[in-house]
Amino acid sequence: MAEITSVQPGFDVSPVVAGLIGATVLVVSVSVTVFVWTCCHQQAEKKHKTPPYKFIHMLKGISIYPETLSNKKKINRIRRDKEGGRGNLLVDAAESGLMGPTKAPGGPPQVDQLPIKVDYGDELSPDQSLTPGGSKTSSPSSPGDDVLLGDLTFSVDYNFPKKALVVTIQEAHGLPVMDEHTRSSDPYIKMTILPDKRHRVKTRVLRKTLEPVFDETFTFYGIPYSHLQDLVLHFLVLSFDRFSRDDVIGEVMVPLAGVDPSTGKVQLTREILKRNIQKCISRGELQVSLSYQPVAQRMTVVVLKARHLPKMDITGLSADPYVKVNVYYGRKRIAKKKTHVKKCTLNPVFNESFIYDIPGDLLPDVSVEFLVIDFERTTKNEVVGRLILGAHSAGAAGTEHWRQVCDSPGKAVAKWHSLSEY
Repeated sequence: MAEITSVQPGFDVSPVVAGLIGATVLVVSVSVTVFVWTCCHQQAEKKHKTPPYKFIHMLKGISIYPETLSNKKKINRIRRDKEGGRGNLLVDAAESGLMGPTKAPGGPPQVDQLPIKVDYGDELSPDQSLTPGGSKTSSPSSPGDDVLLGDLTFSVDYNFPKKALVVTIQEAHGLPVMDEHTRSSDPYIKMTILPDKRHRVKTRVLRKTLEPVFDETFTFYGIPYSHLQDLVLHFLVLSFDRFSRDDVIGEVMVPLAGVDPSTGKVQLTREILKRNIQKCISRGELQVSLSYQPVAQRMTVVVLKARHLPKMDITGLSADPYVKVNVYYGRKRIAKKKTHVKKCTLNPVFNESFIYDIPGDLLPDVSVEFLVIDFERTTKNEVVGRLILGAHSAGAAGTEHWRQVCDSPGKAVAKWHSLSEY
């Protein structure tokens, strides 16, 4: 018989290939092990370390964003729950942006709706009011009461080779509490050089402090030394508010006529005073018409025209004015519209109307704000003047106009009003 021999196929692998395969498996195993260990270690560290969203100012080591938006929303939610659900409709709608303006195609009247029923509870106490600057301030118990707003320390210097005014905003002391929940404030400062208002700057926001140390220097070029005596430094002290308009704490006015920085830096400390909203009387005038239809529960606001607007630039014209119309219920802005821009005029004619659905029982708490703004293509738009009608009217004329509108249903009431400073 023939001998049958089975032949087994060979699978010989060279030592080099085997070594590469083994090394690859080892590297992959080590990498996976290191990755898993790193993830577990980071998860453990997060429980014991400061969260990464905290932003630290690199120069001064001051934490200016120690609180997340979600934490603040959580505080608001807890506060609203304690109030038994009062005010949820308007606050939630305002925060979520659901109450923005709607635009109808084809150019028909624009309509904004207000909530049907809202109760703010303790959101706006009787001793608070919305100032023409848009901030919430507590009114003193009597006109003669003095309100302590702290003081501001700064320095003034002049650079002769560069023809530059150098202002250093150093610190503030004894600021009032503007946030009742944290019993603190988030202060910052806006500075303007009057009367031209061409130089506008502001400091960073410092969180949760009544003794802020800014130590920020601003240099204003192109100011001849001979002109310093005609200039006034205006410091506006504010407290940042994430969910509504920033609070105005006060202001400091410093005429440079009594300051001589020719021999070196001049250190100054001035008391912060309550903002004088009546100090500017030459902002021009605005004519508006309002009418209310009680059956349709609809208010029509017509921006007619403005006159005698101040000269805002070197050309002698308030270049491109337009009017922004904001509607407030209590302290919350619930609608905003704006007119078209009118080119190169101090006496613009707008003739534009806006319609808002407002239930009659809400009228006593509604305010309409008109901002006349100078449009700028290359720089920030500048507010020329301001008018408020309604619950927070600044003067007797605005209050009387609103009363006539409410007492004359269906009748359009048009009046001229002097604009105040913003």
